[in-house]
Amino acid sequence: MNQVAYRIIDTGSSFSFPDTHAFLQVAQADGASRVYLGANAGLRYQREQADAQAAPFVAIELDTECLGVHTGEEDDGQAGNVVGFARFRLGEGEPTPLVELVRKPFTRPQTLQAARQAFEAAGLVVAVCNDFPGRILNRLVRPFYNAALRRLDEGLASAEDMDTTLRLGLGYPEGPISLLRRTGLHHHYRVTQALYQMLGQEAYAPARQARVAWLRQNAETDDARAQ
Repeated sequence: MNQVAYRIIDTGSSFSFPDTHAFLQVAQADGASRVYLGANAGLRYQREQADAQAAPFVAIELDTECLGVHTGEEDDGQAGNVVGFARFRLGEGEPTPLVELVRKPFTRPQTLQAARQAFEAAGLVVAVCNDFPGRILNRLVRPFYNAALRRLDEGLASAEDMDTTLRLGLGYPEGPISLLRRTGLHHHYRVTQALYQMLGQEAYAPARQARVAWLRQNAETDDARAQ
């Protein structure tokens, strides 16, 4: 299958692509497919949905929300060419090569294939998932991070000893406490709180340290705005 030409529709700061990347560089201004990028990607797509129906594929950057927020949950014949996507990135860390590509039950197979090919041609690795809040990685790792933070709250061991145990015992390159502190505990709070609200499962309820970090971050932001 030949590469499908796509264009980038920039709607604001992108969590998936904060810096230049091959995926952005090979986009064409007149590309037939559309990639909605940034904080308002879904809203922009909804305004342009009628015009986007003829595109080989439409890809909407997601945060923690479901793709159905933007396409609707029922197959009305208008969104079979739409997928969602998110390039996994933990807080303020560098984005990883992993792109989670989200499909609805009515997503056309050729749409999924065209979108996958576009991301993979830029050197990214694609994992396909169905439309659930948080997709694959956040659903799997956030309860683990919460559990580690709660054991720290309980005084099971120091952060250093917990991280050392997990690094040496399980072969992790970096312990979870160090990783979350380095990439921003307040980011972990934002994601887990959103998943907790959407799923109602206790495993996603943000741990105390993450909640404190979120409150401190907001207080610092408010103080900076007031000055």
